[in-house]
Amino acid sequence: MQRFGVIGGGAWGTALAQVLCRAGRDVVLWAREPEVVAAINTSHDNPLFLPGVVLDPAIRATGNLAEATRADALLLAAPAQHLRGMCKQLGSSIAPSMPVVICAKGIEEESGALLSEVVAASLPQAALAVLSGPTFAAEVAKGLPTAITLAASDEALGQCLIAALGTREFRPYFTDDVAGAQIGGAVKNVMAIACGIVMGRGFGDNARAALITRGLAEMVRLALAKGGKAETLMGLSGLGDLTLTCSSTQSRNHSLGLALGKGEKLKAYIAGRRSVAEGVSSSAAAAALAKKLDIEMPIVSAVDAILHHGAAIDEVIEALLTRPFKAEAPRG
Repeated sequence: MQRFGVIGGGAWGTALAQVLCRAGRDVVLWAREPEVVAAINTSHDNPLFLPGVVLDPAIRATGNLAEATRADALLLAAPAQHLRGMCKQLGSSIAPSMPVVICAKGIEEESGALLSEVVAASLPQAALAVLSGPTFAAEVAKGLPTAITLAASDEALGQCLIAALGTREFRPYFTDDVAGAQIGGAVKNVMAIACGIVMGRGFGDNARAALITRGLAEMVRLALAKGGKAETLMGLSGLGDLTLTCSSTQSRNHSLGLALGKGEKLKAYIAGRRSVAEGVSSSAAAAALAKKLDIEMPIVSAVDAILHHGAAIDEVIEALLTRPFKAEAPRG
């Protein structure tokens, strides 16, 4: 694997292109916005989505999808809710058994499908893997140390991708738990919104720690119901990512929750922002999926109620605080 196509010119796609260049790979990055393509190719930066980061001049950007897909492997970094449409555009240009790495985090709102299910339905000829973990794009792009999960059902494929992506500063760890890695990456965004609301309401660090811990329990329940493993959620793509996004205002989802907790309205906050807070869509998708699978996820349901059903924040918090006392872990 020497030539890579990165689909998506946002912050994360651009950071991954930078990682690949550091690993000595040839990179073509597809971006929808002509101004992003021009900036990467001429001034070697992406001021629209990743300001302040100098990019490797070897990164080549294009607005032509066919050009980006002439590669040994593809990284899909388009937002989760646009992934199905992007895969349809890629269509027959994907060669049989081409490795396709899902780098977005989320659950499809319309169908409740994991992103691997979305891509498998749209690109059945591809060999799928998932990249997920505690990663702020700017830090990755600057070469700061990062550890991440690479999930694939085919271990040989996974190890090949790790060899192609891995560097001293960017350290992938393999798992065969594709479902668990995705659920960690998707649901942590919902928990980050919840933590932001808690901090915006001034409930303090004790409450945030409790929410992170109980949020992890919800993530584990959903992962198990989807055939994942509890131990995956204790790793980088679960606890690691959850801790990062629930504890820093660098997180778009945490910042959104903080604004809501301070009284700002969702539409007003989102208006005019280019960056996507995936937890907004994933809260609705995860709540619906939990209901379908008969799983208790009260924090996810609470965030969904606030974001999508007009529930008052203080009433939702009161409902959570007055839930019956239970054992921390089920007896077994």
